[in-house]
Amino acid sequence: MRMIRAVIRPDREEQVINALESAGVVSLTKMDVFGRGQQRGVQVGNTIYSELPKIMLTVVVEEAKLDAAVTAIQIGAKTGQHGDGKMFISPVDAVYTVRTGQKVQDAARRKITPT
Repeated sequence: MRMIRAVIRPDREEQVINALESAGVVSLTKMDVFGRGQQRGVQVGNTIYSELPKIMLTVVVEEAKLDAAVTAIQIGAKTGQHGDGKMFISPVDAVYTVRTGQKVQDAARRKITPT
């Protein structure tokens, strides 16, 4: 499994979520964040905004859906301008369901035999 952390423009949130859903990825976590990239913010007139509002989406997917999820985020988030965002992809060693304590990866790998 892989975890994708995508930092995107707030106004592209709906497009990214719709693109993910179309790719079969419906589970996600969303956070409102502030940050800046290589441009160190933006200047409007005499005012410098060193940190800009962004949305961080966290998505965990099986390896088989990784490319589709990355492509969906790119398509949904891209405006072609500086500040479109970044994606960070990390391996996920284990996943547990809090309510049941079940290790999700073990359940996904377990072969179910008919009775």
